[in-house]
Amino acid sequence: MIVIPAIDLKEGRCVRLRQGDMGQETLYSHDPAAMASHWEQLGAQCLHVVDLNGAIEGRPENYDQIAAIVKTISIPVQVGGGIRSVETVRKFLSLGVSKVILGTAALEDPDLLAQSCQEFPGRVLVGIDVKQGKVAVHGWTNLSFASPAQVFRSLTPFSISGVVFTEISRDGMLGGPDLEALGEAVASSPFPLIASGGITRERDIHAVRELGPKIIGVIIGKALYEGTLDLPAAVRAAGSEVPENRIC
Repeated sequence: MIVIPAIDLKEGRCVRLRQGDMGQETLYSHDPAAMASHWEQLGAQCLHVVDLNGAIEGRPENYDQIAAIVKTISIPVQVGGGIRSVETVRKFLSLGVSKVILGTAALEDPDLLAQSCQEFPGRVLVGIDVKQGKVAVHGWTNLSFASPAQVFRSLTPFSISGVVFTEISRDGMLGGPDLEALGEAVASSPFPLIASGGITRERDIHAVRELGPKIIGVIIGKALYEGTLDLPAAVRAAGSEVPENRIC
């Protein structure tokens, strides 16, 4: 299992939100590329970058900052937020992004998901964001009627690389992950998983690892920025080896 620091971009800045609320941000840097370099120097094996404005608007809004991150570091970068056309998929992958994350688009436009997977095999992830047992869309602003298990079943025809599974109520709260929701995801997902939301201390990483090898990555955000979790210690807790079916 690998540790993946998160860089969330809002209006060109590196921020963290509480429970995905755009009105509850904490600013950490005006230079996202420098922050990316910082995490790489501390031992990150991959970065998770989200265009928060893009997730709301439905199109990339922080492209220049993402381009600067990719140019600055040598580790893989996975990007999500506002990727809702195959043209955007092509644009990011040609930039040097390792994998793109389709969220709302994957759920609402199966033709886009199918074309992206066919054109870029092994380079498409799907983001499943969950709140109150239901999958959220459009930058976490709307709840669908679908359960995670239903969404997993709908994705089985597609050759996606894996799923980024986020429990929204835990995100940015420093309260620990929702192990019950993650356990249910492990049981119902036919795909490798990256766990996101609430991982705060080393014991949280150990608890996630105990859910089984299907979870091959953990995304950590606020805990790293606030210092409740040290990245080198987190990497050690997760295990130093990169899985063969690396998700980033």
